[in-house]
Amino acid sequence: MSPLSLVGTWPVPHAAAATITAAGRIDTFGDRTRPFRLASLAKVITAWAVLVAVEEGSIGLDSPAGQPGCTIRHLLSHAGGYPFDGVSPMTAPERRRIYSNTGIEIATDALAAATGIPFAEYLDEAILEPLGMHSTSLRGSPAHAVWSTLDDMTAFLSEVMSPTLLDPATVAEAATPQFPDLTGRVPGVGTFAPCPWGLGAEIHGSKQPHWMGTTNSPATFGHFGGAGTMMWVDPVIDVALVALTDLPFDDWADTALQVWPTLSDAVVAEATATASARTGSVG
Repeated sequence: MSPLSLVGTWPVPHAAAATITAAGRIDTFGDRTRPFRLASLAKVITAWAVLVAVEEGSIGLDSPAGQPGCTIRHLLSHAGGYPFDGVSPMTAPERRRIYSNTGIEIATDALAAATGIPFAEYLDEAILEPLGMHSTSLRGSPAHAVWSTLDDMTAFLSEVMSPTLLDPATVAEAATPQFPDLTGRVPGVGTFAPCPWGLGAEIHGSKQPHWMGTTNSPATFGHFGGAGTMMWVDPVIDVALVALTDLPFDDWADTALQVWPTLSDAVVAEATATASARTGSVG
């Protein structure tokens, strides 16, 4: 039985999920074309568009943006000192990991100013059109207002695992802890010291308990969203998982923080068993 069958037991109106391997195998559960609000999964997609601009030379990770001393790198890794929402900084940059929608929005405003292209248009041209994500749309803040489908999200995660739009070194940088010693809080989950974050994506590190699995490698990176959504890529086993629902996280947080790790651990176990069987057959 596929681990994805667990999604069918979740107390949500609608759900869809997929696993993706670096070799290109995709297994799915649920309606692959149903639109879901991604909530903060949008931050990873947004960061990938910013990284395209960085590679193009339109803006730099260390370009100033926001308050004095703040850069695009700070903003994408929630180290810019801005609150969850609000333009008045809570602290100077690089003091604490403060999860911030505002920081992401300041970064995309800086990109729009540098390129002369509205961010929604840049996102389409840099990410959505090249990957054929025709059912994905930005309907507001690039920090949380993206709608998408399971098919489109598998296309995005396939790109993250085997990049064609970015140099692999850029993707590796995005999945590397930025300002790694910072303490911070993952909203709805807990406070961690340290609280590692990459560029747009959260990094598992040693966080426990956590919304990712107990057996995911420390290098696993991804995001969960307030719309009841989650995704991660574990580069050690070369597997990705995405699960989309339409029940807000706050309405089932206690349950979500149980069933998401259970699903993640089942996916890791299946991938590990498959790899062991393949190794055994070769040997």
